[in-house]
Amino acid sequence: MAGPTSRLLTLLSLLQTPRTWSGSELAARLEVTHRTVRRDVDRLREMGYPVDADLGAHGGYRLVAGTSMPPLLLEDDEAIAVALGLRTIAVHGLPELEDAGVRALTKLSQSLPARLRHRVRALGAAAVPWARSSGNTVDADVLTVLSAAIANRERVRLDYEDRGGSLSARHVEPQRLVTVHNRWYLVAFDLDRDDWRQFRADRISAPRGTGARARELMPAEEVLAHLERAELAMAPTYRADVTLRLSLEVAQVRLRDHLGDGELTSEADATRWRSASDTVEWLAIRLLAMDCRFVVHGPQELRDHLGWIHERTRVDGEARSSAEIHGASPKQLSGPVRRSPNRPQ
Repeated sequence: MAGPTSRLLTLLSLLQTPRTWSGSELAARLEVTHRTVRRDVDRLREMGYPVDADLGAHGGYRLVAGTSMPPLLLEDDEAIAVALGLRTIAVHGLPELEDAGVRALTKLSQSLPARLRHRVRALGAAAVPWARSSGNTVDADVLTVLSAAIANRERVRLDYEDRGGSLSARHVEPQRLVTVHNRWYLVAFDLDRDDWRQFRADRISAPRGTGARARELMPAEEVLAHLERAELAMAPTYRADVTLRLSLEVAQVRLRDHLGDGELTSEADATRWRSASDTVEWLAIRLLAMDCRFVVHGPQELRDHLGWIHERTRVDGEARSSAEIHGASPKQLSGPVRRSPNRPQ
């Protein structure tokens, strides 16, 4: 006969099967008396598990939904299935559940025996999602290690590949994992560089805890403010080359308030504008605010962004493109229209 604690866990596992168990069935499974079954059921109720009991010849015990989420006991294959599902949520989709998925996966991974962790990794590597996210795929194990380090306030050593492909070793104090535009980022204090950094999680490899204590976690609003500042600082800038269907005199008046710095030259009944460096988002806003026809000669990123605006704002298939509305035909905006690289997919 099993001990009281082991017997209680076995009883809980049986009751979590969606069916009604008679007292005789439970007593036989647990190798105890009916009285012991009733006593163990009472102990589960005291622990917050809502166990209903029906009297009569066809009565029995069953676990029902309560007002709070009690701990669950999972068989090996059930734990593997849940872990694989959480890995999929964390890495490939459901943005509204990504954070919760990583937290749950971290808790589950810390409880899984090594033999089950190996099976989860093997199955996760073999599975190919039908719909891929827009960003590069991040290793779920990287997310769980970083999440655990954040929860435990532990310093981490990791390898990081920058946008040029160079690999460097980093020693960091992880603060938060954040999803931005379908990508995971780690916000951390870089101890070697003595400054705050944000790392794309899909470029992180071999993270490992050091056991050393990290500093206090910063409030979530400070993390978001840091990311916003970093995003503005890192946003790529371009010089627009645009023909405006306006005379130079009219263009000078209109552009004074909209286009800022740049070079204006007269071209017959039109004006050529070569802008100062700015983001494609701001260049597009300035152009569309002019309420005139125009032709974009470059860069391609500006054409792409105008195409993205058109896709988001068109009402139906008969609507003209934003290029036509504001002066350029699709042919004049030559080149394949891709989604703006600076906008969420």
